[in-house]
Amino acid sequence: MEIVRYEIGDVVRLKKPHPCGSDQWEIYRTGLDFGLRCRGCGHRVMIPRPKFEKAVRQRWPHGEGAPPVVLPPRPGQRKGRQR
Repeated sequence: MEIVRYEIGDVVRLKKPHPCGSDQWEIYRTGLDFGLRCRGCGHRVMIPRPKFEKAVRQRWPHGEGAPPVVLPPRPGQRKGRQR
């Protein structure tokens, strides 16, 4: 099994998307726990290292080549109307 070195600024895609609809997270803290910031809404979470390593599906070092975040419309939201 390959050991992956995660660094601050890396962007990862996790197994499950955030409730806001985004599935991309930026790493802002590494160590025994990982600090992640949702690229869709900016929400921050802390995840223990073993759980984080199991949940990662894709990694972009320092966000290079990461696709832009496109959020699905919220249920009940009308087209052309911003909240």
